[in-house]
Amino acid sequence: MIYKFVGRARSAAVVILAGLTIAGCSTMDAASTEKEGTHSKSKEHQAMDNGNRIRLEHVAINVEDPEAMAKWYCENLGMKILRKGPPPASARFISDASENMMLEIYHNPPDAVPDYAAMNPLVLHIAFMVDDVKGTCRKLVAAGATIVSDVSVTEAGDELAMLRDPWGVPIQFLKRAEPMLRHE
Repeated sequence: MIYKFVGRARSAAVVILAGLTIAGCSTMDAASTEKEGTHSKSKEHQAMDNGNRIRLEHVAINVEDPEAMAKWYCENLGMKILRKGPPPASARFISDASENMMLEIYHNPPDAVPDYAAMNPLVLHIAFMVDDVKGTCRKLVAAGATIVSDVSVTEAGDELAMLRDPWGVPIQFLKRAEPMLRHE
């Protein structure tokens, strides 16, 4: 059973990575990023653009109770529901307050819901940028989340902590020493 699940998780990761590669994602070498201190488009990315804007819109996860989960994320993480779907999938597209990214949570009865609580959080987690990692963690634990790893600081100076939501899905909270994404 575990081998079947690991195979599915590995397949999902390959599909996501392939999609990002096809979408024109490129990497920058660490030396040039460090030297320049800014994010600029690579020549390959500029060539693929051709005026067609490509952005990551959402990531989807299969869960047991999307309605309750969406409600908890809205009440405790300031997210909002942008679209609802009917049963049996009961899909919920939830976004951050600025509508920069969405998470689709749904129930797909033909497929087993992954055992998120048994998964290593480094296999899959949802990461949120916050201004106060410790305060956010305290608030979420009071609302039913559990601590996986306490607040720590990386060599780069990023502050982060890993929790699990009430359904066992790993959720990470971080405050970057140097923001990686543009704030819009």
